Amino acid sequence: MNSLPDAAEHTVKPTALIVHAHPEPQSFSNAQMRSARSSLQDQGYDVRTINLHENGWSPVLDRSGFPSASTYFKPQVEQMAAANAGALAPEVRADLDALFDADLLVLSFPLWWFSLPAILKGWIDRVFVMGAVFGGDHGLFDQAALAGHKAVLLITTGGSSDSFGEGSRFGVLDTHLFHIHFGMLRFVGYEVLEPIVTYGPAHLDADNRKAALSAIHDEFEQIATRSLLSFTSPA
Repeated sequence: MNSLPDAAEHTVKPTALIVHAHPEPQSFSNAQMRSARSSLQDQGYDVRTINLHENGWSPVLDRSGFPSASTYFKPQVEQMAAANAGALAPEVRADLDALFDADLLVLSFPLWWFSLPAILKGWIDRVFVMGAVFGGDHGLFDQAALAGHKAVLLITTGGSSDSFGEGSRFGVLDTHLFHIHFGMLRFVGYEVLEPIVTYGPAHLDADNRKAALSAIHDEFEQIATRSLLSFTSPA
């Protein structure tokens, strides 16, 4: 008599998508991303990584991505039409599918000008497609297509931890990140986790850099219980 298959064979692995934006492969930011990925894999996550610079991602949302665009180009109108017609650019469709498949989205980047690098902002412009992740048949926030999924920012800064905070030189980090946390991630439905940050890695010696990478691994070991950010929006 054939034995029943082990129940573990039918366990669905949690999935994570890491979207990484740093132009230097030997950077601390890249090492930090790999530490996070390793930690997730150690926990049984099925992890996919999109390395935007390595992939030569084009960050510009323009007419070239919509061959049938009307004379007057309105990007979100064209996104919705392409989404409804199944006519999104292949690279956008592939990354959008990866986005939907992921229980957890990790945006990995250095904080430049208190914000995202342009290539990552351009990825969001092109992949957070109106009509697919929000708008059209989808609402906003808890009615958007990615409701129930989680997202976290994995960041390096140029300044030390002492330079961020109330009354500090650069102000409160969460204030700088609000447009990402709320205006991008929460807007399309994500439950947004507290960011994971290494402050000023360029100023750390080798031992402290190693310790910082270990700390990132440890932070991601606790990702399932990491605190959610709360927002005052009525959504």
